[in-house]
Parts: sequence; C-alpha cells; structure tokens
Amino acid sequence: MSRGPHLTEVYLEQGRTWTFACALDWPGWARRGKGDEAALEELVSYAGRYTAVVADVAPDFAPGELHVVGTLRGTGTTDFGAPDARGPWDDEPQDERSRARLADLLVACWRAFDRVVAASPAGLRKGPRGGGRDRDQVAAHVQEAERSYGRTLGVRVPPRTPWTEQRAAVETAIRTGEPGSSWPLRYAVRRFAWHVLDHAWEIEDKRPAGAAGR
Repeated sequence: MSRGPHLTEVYLEQGRTWTFACALDWPGWARRGKGDEAALEELVSYAGRYTAVVADVAPDFAPGELHVVGTLRGTGTTDFGAPDARGPWDDEPQDERSRARLADLLVACWRAFDRVVAASPAGLRKGPRGGGRDRDQVAAHVQEAERSYGRTLGVRVPPRTPWTEQRAAVETAIRTGEPGSSWPLRYAVRRFAWHVLDHAWEIEDKRPAGAAGR
C-alpha cells in the first residue's frame, strides 16, 4: 500500500511509443504519456478523479509524492495504448484481506463506470480516442473485454451473459482466489480496473457541451 499519506508506490512500463505510470496498490490509477515524466505528470493530474471513484471504499486514499519502485519493459500492447507488463511484485501471494481489498476497489471502478454511463447522452463527441464510438458502443466494448479478461482468472461465461452475472463471477474469483488463473491476481485487477476507468473517463471527456458534468 501507499507508505503513509505522502508517498505512493508506482512503477513505469516503458514502451517505444508510450510509457505508463501505474500506482502499484491502487487499481485503475494508471495513465500514459510520452516518456517517464509525462506519464507521471498525467498520473498526478488524475488523482482527483480517482479519489472520487474510490472514496466510499478507500477513504485512506491520499496520494502524495510518487515513489518509483521499478521499471518494466513494455510490449506491443503498451505501444498500442494499454498497460501489459507484469513485475515481480505481482507474484506476491494475496491473503483473504488483500483479495477483499482488490475486489472492493474493482467494484468501486465498476460503479463509477455505471454512474458515468447513466449520466451521459447516447451520442458522444467524435475524435481519435476510442475510434469514434458512442456511449453504448463503449459500454459493449468494456463488457466484452471483461468477459475475455475473466478467462485469465478462470472465469468463463458465454456471450450475452448479463453483465451483473459476469461481474459477480469475476468478483467471486478475486475474493476466493480460485485456481485456474493465468494472470497474477494483482495484475489482473489492475488491468480490469484500468480498462473500465479509462473508458469511463473517455465517456466523461467526450460528453457534448451542456451534457451532465463530472
């Protein structure tokens, strides 16, 4: 976890095109930039938005000085625009309390996404980010990506499974630490949480002028 209120552990995932700065113990708080400093600055700029996401489940979230604990070599996925690398910290075993914390934080990210979708119009401003998708297309993409990610935790649900059931199966796998996972649990939750928040913030940023605020 963060080392007190003034030091937060992060790592850098360095690709040829993008660098990601990722908070080690705060799933979903991960941003990218053109180089290390730009990535760290972008991460800091999103601290307030992340605080609003986790406030109900993590009132202890108080980001301060960032402490870089390591760097990882990125992959083609990194350069495409998604964090992909895993570090030695991801192999640390997670006890019941740690698993519950990870699940709570992911659920908070899901709730934030749902709030954004509910408060946003169907049509979004077009632009390069997200390929010009509208709200419901973004939501469908997130749901299908989570179904795919779920397989890395040993969760296999058929297409068109209700999203609430799909999420419940993922949450159960995280809380119980069921075998059959191909991704380390810490990494898996960070990847889930980054993806859902990245698209929640995309929807917020692409609301037409005059639509619901943040």
